[in-house]
Amino acid sequence: MRILIIKLSAIGDVVQSLPVLAALRMTFSDAHIGWVVGEAASGLLDAHPMLDELIVFPRKGLGELASNPADWPKFLYKAATFLRRLRLRDYDFVVDLQGLFKSGFVTLFSRGKVKIGFSGGRELSSIFLNKRLPAYDPNEHAVTRYLRLAAHLGAKTDKPEFPTGLDDKDRARLDQLLRDLGISKGPLICLIPGAAWTSKRWTSRGFSEVAGYCIDRLGLMPVIAGGAGDKGLAGEIVSLAGKGIIDLTGRTDLKMLAALFERTSVVVSTDTGPMHLAAAVGTPVVALFGPTAPWRTGPFGKRHQVLRLETGCSPCFKRMCQDPVCMTGIKSSDVIAAVLKAVKENTARA
Repeated sequence: MRILIIKLSAIGDVVQSLPVLAALRMTFSDAHIGWVVGEAASGLLDAHPMLDELIVFPRKGLGELASNPADWPKFLYKAATFLRRLRLRDYDFVVDLQGLFKSGFVTLFSRGKVKIGFSGGRELSSIFLNKRLPAYDPNEHAVTRYLRLAAHLGAKTDKPEFPTGLDDKDRARLDQLLRDLGISKGPLICLIPGAAWTSKRWTSRGFSEVAGYCIDRLGLMPVIAGGAGDKGLAGEIVSLAGKGIIDLTGRTDLKMLAALFERTSVVVSTDTGPMHLAAAVGTPVVALFGPTAPWRTGPFGKRHQVLRLETGCSPCFKRMCQDPVCMTGIKSSDVIAAVLKAVKENTARA
């Protein structure tokens, strides 16, 4: 059997699709399983032990080349190279987990006998399928929804697992980075202030107050994680706290970030991709939600806590907001209380 998974982005969506990979691999141990993924999340799946094939869809690179007529020959070459790789094999099943036009485009050009996804996909993506499951409930959690497609193929989905593909080399790279920065082996708390939507962000003041409490009262070393674009937010938090915070933004790839979460006692995060990665490795997450719905995309599992205000306008799913009271109204004292609860539960388990 040959199976191709299509889930291009974003990082959090790819993490939430990992249980599909695990279910397919554990059920069909001899199957050839491939995955088409976008550039941003490809590092998480590179050399993954459960994958036989990884095909990177260079959407960003293609977009940049297409915007300049002088680069159109390069665009055509790069697009043709991707399509040749995509069409190299015949697949028994092509599974579109994304349900957008871009994934529909990939589904269309793939060589699959059965192209499966949900009816009613956004951006007319369903027209590229030849096997459509009934439209999903938008309030169903993404992980549960994705697993229904795996179950339709006959996979066992009763115990979702999140295989990150993390190995000792990734852990060693993280250890070296921490040693270079003089970070001891002591307990860490990881803060993730960034988010692609500005409406999802909590206040820098709030993060700094949580960090200060953890330093002074809990003996936890705060570490700020995220991409290079989060350095400005990290700088604000470090400046407000005035002491003891390590800024790792832009210094870890996805697998190093997963290794960091393994060493972390608790993660405080906005609704963003690294939040899902932290949950995937089993670290307790205190998730701060405002414009989005945690019942759809919250951290999956029982050890996590979601803090959300009942503002009446939440969830609005707006990327920008003039007065994001659903986020700015979250009190640092409530976040600290959630951190204390996570630390106590960790201590009790130990």
